[in-house]
Amino acid sequence: MNPYQQDQVKVAVATGVESTFATTKLIRNTYTLLAVTLLFSTVMAGISIALQPPSFTGIACLLGALALIWFVLPKTANSTAGLGVVFAITGLMGFGLGPMLTHYLSMPSGGSVVMTALGSTATIFLSLSAYVMITKKDFTFMGGFLMTGMIVAIVCMLVLFGATLFGYHMPMVHLALSAMIAMLMAGFILYDTSRIINGGETNYIMATVGLYLSIYNLFVSLLHLIGAFNNDD
Repeated sequence: MNPYQQDQVKVAVATGVESTFATTKLIRNTYTLLAVTLLFSTVMAGISIALQPPSFTGIACLLGALALIWFVLPKTANSTAGLGVVFAITGLMGFGLGPMLTHYLSMPSGGSVVMTALGSTATIFLSLSAYVMITKKDFTFMGGFLMTGMIVAIVCMLVLFGATLFGYHMPMVHLALSAMIAMLMAGFILYDTSRIINGGETNYIMATVGLYLSIYNLFVSLLHLIGAFNNDD
């Protein structure tokens, strides 16, 4: 092997080591921040349950969180200010869960419903994340399908909301939509985790928010499904 080839090998090895270190750091930072924000969101949900704010609080908090995600987070994701934005987003979304959790907890088996949804969400997230990390499979090809599915889900939600305003209630359609969203969120967990370990996402703040939103929506969807099947009314 001539000196030029030796230099190429050294550069390739150094690049590989640097890439592995960067990925490991990204995973550590992402999952550490994710764990802390999930805990913070849980605390805020507990505070909301104790305060019992009006039912529109959930929508107001969601709109506030979406505004931060769309207009503020992209501008702060590469600075320490981004951490504050992440906690503001997850705090709002956690607090906004209060009225919904209060509704389900008021059911005869409400505590069991909430805990089952929470346990199922944790199991699905950990299983899918572990699968991607162990197999190193690339699920980024799912991006187009997932985005199309989310557009369809949003349109369906708007149609159902409009129907509800005019007095039309379609519980089975609501359940089908919840099941669809749950499957989409499972797909997004595979997609986002794959991007993290394969270099598609290099910013741990953006990665954290992506995973948090998938977990949040998965939990809400499972809560609707489990609550419906446990409702005796």
